[in-house]
Amino acid sequence: MRLAEPRIKPLSDAELNDDQKEALKPFGSRVLNIFRTLVHAPKALARFNEWGGYILSRRNDLPPREREIVILRIGFLCKSGYEWTQHVAIGKREGLTDDEIARIKKGAGAGWAAKDAVLIKLADELHHDQFVTDATWKDMRAHYTEKQTMDAVFTAGQYTQVSMFLNTFGVQLDAGLVLDPELKKF
Repeated sequence: MRLAEPRIKPLSDAELNDDQKEALKPFGSRVLNIFRTLVHAPKALARFNEWGGYILSRRNDLPPREREIVILRIGFLCKSGYEWTQHVAIGKREGLTDDEIARIKKGAGAGWAAKDAVLIKLADELHHDQFVTDATWKDMRAHYTEKQTMDAVFTAGQYTQVSMFLNTFGVQLDAGLVLDPELKKF
């Protein structure tokens, strides 16, 4: 975690105004700290949720397991302890193993099949240069459709933005979650 305490405090139910309550309705009864923080700007949260909903839905043509490889790599590169912690559990639900999750931290050369390694290369290039090289684009297109390749870029961009919010606002882990030791404090 970049910060030991929030810069923007997550709001409790008692602190919410009507617009904020409305913005949190789609999340049901268990509202995560990310949303309790972003609800300080309820209109932004509502729009953020629409795009995030696309990225995490079946409308995103990148298969869920592969989507989680991209999200986890971006979260790790951004040193976003909150994002990493949340998506480790999601990645496991989508079929990633503990070994694969550990190898995401090590990068594309950590024993991946070509189809998975290219996702990590794409995430690395977008993180470091905000651009995918011709070689990586060609490799992506050898394994994924044009729409899946676009969705991989959209996913990396979305989770770069999310990591920026989380790190800068100091969003702390939700109760019961444990931070990966490699993402303790920077």
